[in-house]
Amino acid sequence: MAPLAIRRATKSFGGFEVLHGIDIDIEDGEFVVLVGPSGCGKSTLLRLIAGLEDITTGEILIDDKEVSRLHPKDRDIAMVFQSYALYPHMSVAENMGFSLRMRDVKPPERDRKVQAAAEILGLTPLLDRYPRQLSGGQRQRVAMGRAIVRDPKVFLFDEPLSNLDAKLRVQMRAEIRVLHKKLKTTIVYVTHDQIEAMTMADKIVVLRDGHVEQIGSPLELYDTPANAFVGGFIGSPAMNMLNGRIGEGGRSFVTDNGAELPLAAPPRIEPGRATIMGLRPEDIEIDEAGFPAQVQLIEPTGADIHVNLEVSGDVLTAVFHERLGLSEGQSVRLSIPVDKVHFFDPDSGDRIVG
Repeated sequence: MAPLAIRRATKSFGGFEVLHGIDIDIEDGEFVVLVGPSGCGKSTLLRLIAGLEDITTGEILIDDKEVSRLHPKDRDIAMVFQSYALYPHMSVAENMGFSLRMRDVKPPERDRKVQAAAEILGLTPLLDRYPRQLSGGQRQRVAMGRAIVRDPKVFLFDEPLSNLDAKLRVQMRAEIRVLHKKLKTTIVYVTHDQIEAMTMADKIVVLRDGHVEQIGSPLELYDTPANAFVGGFIGSPAMNMLNGRIGEGGRSFVTDNGAELPLAAPPRIEPGRATIMGLRPEDIEIDEAGFPAQVQLIEPTGADIHVNLEVSGDVLTAVFHERLGLSEGQSVRLSIPVDKVHFFDPDSGDRIVG
């Protein structure tokens, strides 16, 4: 185990800078997820930590040792790739022990480490099989086992579940989290899937266009997003965003399309100020005393019902846990709990404390 620190890290390809002064502190044994849309720089940042890309400026410290200019093999990290990268002509045991063999670890010690990792991952019955004889989830376990036997200070995961089907992804998420609890090793995990980030991370780093937008625990990011981007990215379905202004007396939010949405208590925002209102789908309530809306689309998911609601030209997505018996085209009335509303500046996107 070891802490990891990234200090003012930049990365340029030619004259194009893709990472802009990244600062992140990762505690010893912490599970940190780098998340963001495609092209935000999360995989590039992971490759900088691994030494697979050269840092342009800045520092990377592992266990308080500056490693930015060290060869990957000298950084004491292990990386699990999206593609598994297993040798097809080697058995599971040979794949897991290959890096130890390259380091001239003696066969008895090598076998002991492979057996120990196989037991942790439930691979013991599969040690004599070849990759072609394994399922996708089993191959991913072998890739993780190959990393575990090295006993690294830091594990790096680069979208390791993206090749798996939805059901297996859920299973493997839980298995990786259990593995982390057993090994207590520092993990940096890259994904574009914010549900993966929310369910796995001790701490999430949200990236956009090579900048850090926010760092915090999953619930910190969900409950108090620093800006409209984080609010819209974290959470599924995504946060509803309405452009408008605070009405007279602060008792309502008036959308750009003219709908007046009552607020139970005035926010600490001056009336008339242009704002973006952010509203989580699960916070919208059916209320006969509320404002009018029309049901556009109903999507039952089993446990929940997702409903698209039209409000004076804007469409809100709501999530209801009850079987409400709604039908498309039906008129309903909605209310918004004032303590669940988020306000953002329309120019900067920054959170407004209301």
